[in-house]
Amino acid sequence: MRRQAKILIVDDEPFNVDLLEQLLEELGYETVSACNGQEALEKVAAAAPDLLLLDVMMPGLDGFAVCRRLKDNEETRLIPIVMMTALGSVEDRIRGIEAGADDFLTKPVDERELLARIRTTLRLKETVERKLGELRRIKDHFAKFVPEAVKRLVAANPEAPELEKHPRDVTVLFLDISGYSHLSQRLPPAVLNGLVERYFSAFLDCIHAAGGDINETAGDGFMAIFQDPQHALTAADTALALLAATEALNAENAAQPLSVHMGLNSGTALVGSTRFEGLRGARWTFTASGPVTNLAARLAGLAAPGQICLGPEAARRLGGRYRLRRLGQVHLKHLDAPVEVYCLVGPVSRGAA
Repeated sequence: MRRQAKILIVDDEPFNVDLLEQLLEELGYETVSACNGQEALEKVAAAAPDLLLLDVMMPGLDGFAVCRRLKDNEETRLIPIVMMTALGSVEDRIRGIEAGADDFLTKPVDERELLARIRTTLRLKETVERKLGELRRIKDHFAKFVPEAVKRLVAANPEAPELEKHPRDVTVLFLDISGYSHLSQRLPPAVLNGLVERYFSAFLDCIHAAGGDINETAGDGFMAIFQDPQHALTAADTALALLAATEALNAENAAQPLSVHMGLNSGTALVGSTRFEGLRGARWTFTASGPVTNLAARLAGLAAPGQICLGPEAARRLGGRYRLRRLGQVHLKHLDAPVEVYCLVGPVSRGAA
């Protein structure tokens, strides 16, 4: 059933209000009334109407002032206002237009003209609301495919967002679920997907809380980029937080526990957005590319369940603030030279020398 349109009648003459209420309610409209400008503003704030019939000549706040305040407010700007006045001069209509009025009626109001203007104004409001609703749905849909980092770049400079890749000093973190292939064979897809979604939701909260940017989530892992001034320390703290989150979730999910392993690497990478064109439209990612990222991915592949492997530059930047275990020189796939690899154990306790 279609909702009745609610019309707020603002007039300091009770006879005029009674007449309009009777007429509009007989035609199926819901009516509320206010006897002055201040009361009108309060009633709009309490429950916004679909339309205002606003008298101009009132004590205190006149109709022009009320109209101006409502149209200057982001929350009430789109409420249609039909101004009713005994003043028929061009100057008064200009004042009403400048205040933001949507339409005008000259008193005494002709009943047929009043109803025609109400219907036309409400139809226009419905059209605007429908278009805005479509735009919001489109925006929400595309927001799913645009990373937060890209949104920030666009928000910072909407006319010419800085979307090109540039060399930046970063720390890259890769996380993978240990034994994912075995899990996918043992668990029904719906169970596995629900399980991974639950863990990844907690993981992504950790990344966002630390100010990191998610590049991509695959079935069994994701990549995160940290760019703050102490990004190596931030990434190390986040990696340890991800292990702690895994343990906490496993305590709640003893029947199907998961294990993760990670790789961390620091250095200069090409950082920026990438746009992929497909048959179903465009998709954006925010990524860091180059040898630093490649090594972080190899280190994640090397790590055992529950382990965080570090490259030499990340280890150097952590200094003496974390306990590291040296794994030695390791030959990694597709890398010509062996790499000095470390395992992140945890932060150095305050009592340590």
